[in-house]
Amino acid sequence: MDFIKKWPELSLAGELPAVEELTAALKASGPELQFLYKFANQTRSEYIGDEVHVRGIIEFSNICQKNCNYCGIRAGNESLERYRMEPAEIIQTALRAKHFGYGTVVLQSGEPAPYTPERMFSLIEEIKKKTDLAITLSIGVYPAETYREFRRAGADRYLLRFETSDREKFTELHPDENFETRLKVLEDIRRADLQTGSGFMIGLPGASIEDIARDIIFTTRLDLDMIGCGPFVAAPNTPLAGQDELLADKEIYFKTIAILRLLNPRVHIPATTAYDSLFKNGRNRILKSGGNVFMPNLTPARYRRSYQLYPNKPCVDEHADQCAGCVKARLASLNRPLATGPGHSLKK
Repeated sequence: MDFIKKWPELSLAGELPAVEELTAALKASGPELQFLYKFANQTRSEYIGDEVHVRGIIEFSNICQKNCNYCGIRAGNESLERYRMEPAEIIQTALRAKHFGYGTVVLQSGEPAPYTPERMFSLIEEIKKKTDLAITLSIGVYPAETYREFRRAGADRYLLRFETSDREKFTELHPDENFETRLKVLEDIRRADLQTGSGFMIGLPGASIEDIARDIIFTTRLDLDMIGCGPFVAAPNTPLAGQDELLADKEIYFKTIAILRLLNPRVHIPATTAYDSLFKNGRNRILKSGGNVFMPNLTPARYRRSYQLYPNKPCVDEHADQCAGCVKARLASLNRPLATGPGHSLKK
């Protein structure tokens, strides 16, 4: 595994390993695997430090117009109780993020958001005025000018995952979307001067180790500010339900994050919530494999059970203060300090 030692410097110079090299690393086991994790953690510490940036998520609506074939809040789910938080409640929830010492608030909803863009602009302006927190949006696809208006209103970042670099698989996942359109939208987001986050799902039905290697390369070439990758977990009563068995090598999820860190040494990488749905302390393991961002849930408790994108979602019976206490305990157990400030992209 000595060949991975050159990856951080080479990637910063614009050179990437071949699929064969990545595949070899994804198959690592025993001492080689432990070296991969250790080197990824070391690389994270060297390039971006030991602090963990905490970004509180507000799931302000589960109303969605999309029919993604794996998602629990897809438009076709008629059994779901739909909700939409009012702007005043969203602002009060954002104030809790400031109270807890988080540097960022993430506004997340079904796609597109259940408010007009103009009302979203006003909401963003008010949150920025009252909290001065960094604001991340994760609310779907819009025209290019709308992203520029989001930025002018005070939004700092935007998350839009491409999910897979395989165009056929993308269509299977998103029957009402187009892969090329999504890539264009990511470029629109970047051109709007919004820090851009994206990523893929690990372990899609029928995916091979080589497919994951290709996704890693594709992600790295996007030159993102944040990379968010989680395991594929399909919700019940969706077309892909039951097709999300763990890959034979359960370490593949953590290996993928470690390799992404080595190829993207200055990028923010979150420990996404879905890891805790599959593995005990899964998010802790991501933080030990190259991750540097933690995203606790701020959503008011009465809404949480109605925003289950996948089964066994953790923290659905907790309150925001419990999640805040959990974050501090986790970071203390890992001897990782809580970051101060907004945690903006290190590439800017």
